[in-house]
Amino acid sequence: MERKVGTISRGIRCPIIREGDNLVEMTVNSVLEAAESEGFSLRDRDVIALTESIVARAQGNYASVEAIAADVKAKLGGGTIGVIFPILSRNRFAICLRGIAMGAKKIVLMLSYPSDEVGNALLTYDQLDDKNINPYSDVLSLEKYRELFGENKHEFTGVDYVDYYSNIIKEAGAEVEVVFANQAKTILDYTDCVLTCDIHTRKRTKRILKENGAKAVC
Repeated sequence: MERKVGTISRGIRCPIIREGDNLVEMTVNSVLEAAESEGFSLRDRDVIALTESIVARAQGNYASVEAIAADVKAKLGGGTIGVIFPILSRNRFAICLRGIAMGAKKIVLMLSYPSDEVGNALLTYDQLDDKNINPYSDVLSLEKYRELFGENKHEFTGVDYVDYYSNIIKEAGAEVEVVFANQAKTILDYTDCVLTCDIHTRKRTKRILKENGAKAVC
């Protein structure tokens, strides 16, 4: 019989997972209960995937913000630290940023624009065109960014990530300076101790920074 349906993906809702929980048992029960509730059947070669975050929760395998702060201070000196190219995320990067800021006197936060590497937008290309800004070469201070573009909230979350990240840093006890740029070596005009937060291009970013005189890059 010719197959008429392609791959089907389902999200399975599980109970809240805490340290020490039996993840195997919870997964099996959740999948079987979902199949019965929704009327689908399990077949040979079906795949059940678990995210690394719930595995870490069950294992108690995660770092506190205090541990992040201590690590950052030990590796980058605890003075002025450049934090470059982070994604814009309340639940993925924000808690890391809090720990990073706790390990520094000042954070120079350099954001890529018009969006981060996974497509979360600070600005649109139409906005850049309207103000004659070239994202490949132009470096914007926070003041210039606000002058040109004002407040820009994320399309879906309604969060102004520039303010949100700035406030996290200040609440953690560090000074903050925000820069908008897309060339990694720009950060070296502000500090030679840098934390590269880009995901897919981090090795290239680290190489560029080291080649251009960075003292410490993580």
